[in-house]
Amino acid sequence: MIGIITDSTCDIPETLIEQYGIVVIPQMIIWEDKQYRDRIDMQPKEFYDRLTVSPQYPHSSMPGIQDFQEAFKKAINQGATELIILTVSSAMSGTYEMAKNAVKSLKINTAVVDSKGPTMSLGWQVLAAARARDMGADFTSILNYVDQVRKKMCQFVAMNSIEYLQKGGRIGEAVKWAGTLLKVKPLVKINHLTGLVEPVSLARTHDALVDLLYKKFFEQINKLNWGNNLRIAVLHGNALEAAEALAERIRKEYNPIELLINITGPVLGINTGPGALALCGYRED
Repeated sequence: MIGIITDSTCDIPETLIEQYGIVVIPQMIIWEDKQYRDRIDMQPKEFYDRLTVSPQYPHSSMPGIQDFQEAFKKAINQGATELIILTVSSAMSGTYEMAKNAVKSLKINTAVVDSKGPTMSLGWQVLAAARARDMGADFTSILNYVDQVRKKMCQFVAMNSIEYLQKGGRIGEAVKWAGTLLKVKPLVKINHLTGLVEPVSLARTHDALVDLLYKKFFEQINKLNWGNNLRIAVLHGNALEAAEALAERIRKEYNPIELLINITGPVLGINTGPGALALCGYRED
């Protein structure tokens, strides 16, 4: 039995977490001297509603050794004899290094995987691992498959303002836009080799931004040309109607074998803000 463990930045819908028995370690949100566990003590909608009115800006904190140890214990109690732990990009968080330190106390076979991305970049890799396990793949084969999925991954994020990237401290190479008027809307992508945010382009209206997101995402995913079966996630910062419209557009034009919609959790929402939209996915054989 191979246990699959990840952190709450994965943004995998709860139904799939339950279906595959994935153990999720919550990241932390620190807000006005109080600490909240991501998606446990603070749900995404509550977070976005508060973000728009709070005079104090939140920040996040990674799980500690004890949080990982509790997750290991839970997975082992569920019957796991080997563990695969997948985390948010090490370039964005110390979670990966914390996980590597935490597994040193274990006496069973373990692997810690740096997903080189946030949200469903991580989520798709977690699901790939769980599905490969349930198809009977062994430990090494699962790790190899996850590595293949990561190499195919595409993720673009469209934001209503660069303000939240700046405040959240995850601006990466998009720092070149730091002096730009906040009314200009940025499009960024995740580099899955470095795990960093990279600037793509700017738009002046919401409609232009969404069109740019759509165009750039499919340009990249089509360029990779690996397989015909698309798995795509539409993520949103408390903008369900816009996410559903984008998903319908994708469904009509590309008919993916899997199309998920989910709200981006608080830890990532700190950096992307309300109204953000993201596309994340890959092609498989």
